[in-house]
Amino acid sequence: MYQLIKPLLFFLSPEIAHTVALGMFRVGLRIPFFGQTLVKTFRYESDTLSKNVGGLHFPNPVGLAAGFDKNGEYTREMAALGFGFLELGTVTPRPQAGNQHPRLFRLPADSALINRMGFNNEGAEALAARLKQWRPPGVIIGGNIGKNKSTPNEEAIRDYAFCFECLYPVVDYFVVNVSSPNTPGLRALQEREPLESLLRHLQHMNHQKSTPKPIFLKIAPDLAEKELMDIVDLVAQTHIAGVIAANTTTSRSGLNTSVKQVDAIGPGGLSGEPVRKRSTEMIRFLRQNLPERVAIIGVGGISSPEDAIEKLDAGADLIQIYTGLVYKGPGLIRQIKKALKINLT
Repeated sequence: MYQLIKPLLFFLSPEIAHTVALGMFRVGLRIPFFGQTLVKTFRYESDTLSKNVGGLHFPNPVGLAAGFDKNGEYTREMAALGFGFLELGTVTPRPQAGNQHPRLFRLPADSALINRMGFNNEGAEALAARLKQWRPPGVIIGGNIGKNKSTPNEEAIRDYAFCFECLYPVVDYFVVNVSSPNTPGLRALQEREPLESLLRHLQHMNHQKSTPKPIFLKIAPDLAEKELMDIVDLVAQTHIAGVIAANTTTSRSGLNTSVKQVDAIGPGGLSGEPVRKRSTEMIRFLRQNLPERVAIIGVGGISSPEDAIEKLDAGADLIQIYTGLVYKGPGLIRQIKKALKINLT
């Protein structure tokens, strides 16, 4: 079904296509009988796919990556597709519009996207209010948190702490995003000293709660091995629950898209097939060096069941998809889950 409307969607700008596709699915779900048929078409459930990670029970290991539903507006629709968990955000303390348009670009020859969205979101309080009003039953919800563009790095802890406190009552786990390339200076927070201060502060807040929640750190695929080892040490020392590998890359090497076209697009984070190999390498490295208790969520270039199995075989406990949805459609979720069930039996 998706492949029939995909040419129409790709005729539109990526951001408009995103809104149109989600709007169409929302309307379809509300049509009597047709909505039930849609759900049956996309969903595939099996108890054998459930697993416990970071103290949480995930109905299946296939999740929606952050950025797809920044403000939690489509949790009902995403849950209907059969995701085991939804990561919402990135959200910041104050609403912000993000970068100027155009800021999202397709690279069809590479099954990739380039984005420089810039943490466009309605703010942490808006997301919290939406989730307090309703959240999908039986689906794990993660809150991906960041800092406002106008907040200097020296005051970043304040922003992350605000988002943590605001979202604590309504999410099941947190993701600390210091790896987006689209907020100036943000990746400097991945350096050992500021990152240690940030993680220790959030963990201190976390352990003041009656029920601490898992905290994950999302890292960039552009880190060198020494930087990755620093991450390994900090994760072990701060006792956070896990790592998400990896965010988008600033690299443009090995693309099929012409250099002229890529240069015309300009800066931004590259996602999709071009980051698949690197993210898998990072997962394997992290699994070999992190304590067994530390969970890994694998994301980057998953556009087939084989890609998903590759990530899990490398050491990921859970996986997330985003760009694969754009190119393969929502049927990808069902395909992956069916393949994972076969792989487990």
